[in-house]
Amino acid sequence: VFPKVYKAGIGIGAEYGEGALIVGGKTIEYYSTAAASIGFQLGAQAKSIILIFTKYEALKTFQKSDGWEAGVDGSVALITLGMGDSLDTTNVKDPIVAFIFGQRGLMYNLTIEGSKFSRITPE
Repeated sequence: VFPKVYKAGIGIGAEYGEGALIVGGKTIEYYSTAAASIGFQLGAQAKSIILIFTKYEALKTFQKSDGWEAGVDGSVALITLGMGDSLDTTNVKDPIVAFIFGQRGLMYNLTIEGSKFSRITPE
C-alpha cells in the first residue's frame, strides 16, 4: 500500500512514494517506489497505489528481490474501472493486481510499468 506517490515533470518526469507491505493485516516490510519518464509532461499530481498479490509465489519473488520492477520482474494487471463499473474479483487471474487512486477515486489510463519497488528502512 502506497498512500502517497508524487509525480512531477517538465519534459522529464519523476515519481516517488513510500509504503508498506501488509500481510495478514500486519505491516511486515517497508518499500519505496520510483519511476522516471521522458516525453511531453507538465505539472504534478499525487496518487495512491495498492498492489495485491493473488499468488504466494509472486509475493515471495517480490520480497526476495533487490529492486523489483513492474513489467520486468513480474507482470501486473492494472484494474481500471469507469463510472458505474463494478469489479468481479472471481475473474482476476493475474498473480499481481494493481489499483491506482487519485483525489477523485480510481484513476483511469495510468500505468505502473517501469516502476521500481525497493525495500527501505523507515526513519
